[in-house]
Amino acid sequence: MENNKFTAVLPVIIGGLTNKIIEETHVGEDDAFEKLYSSELYAALENEATKVWHYSVHKLFSLYQNEINTGKLELPDY
Repeated sequence: MENNKFTAVLPVIIGGLTNKIIEETHVGEDDAFEKLYSSELYAALENEATKVWHYSVHKLFSLYQNEINTGKLELPDY
């Protein structure tokens, strides 16, 4: 993907995922952003080459929850 398109898509994905974190974990917006930004998942999302940004918000939240629960990000093999 061209860098400018990726740069445009990433905030939309981050916004959707942050909203899901807020809804599911009942934290405030600032806390949700802080938790997401400090996760390995966010680092993977920032890297266009990982293609993690292709996943749905639901899948990304599942990956986020798993990382929080286990302390380790595990990406699917597909």
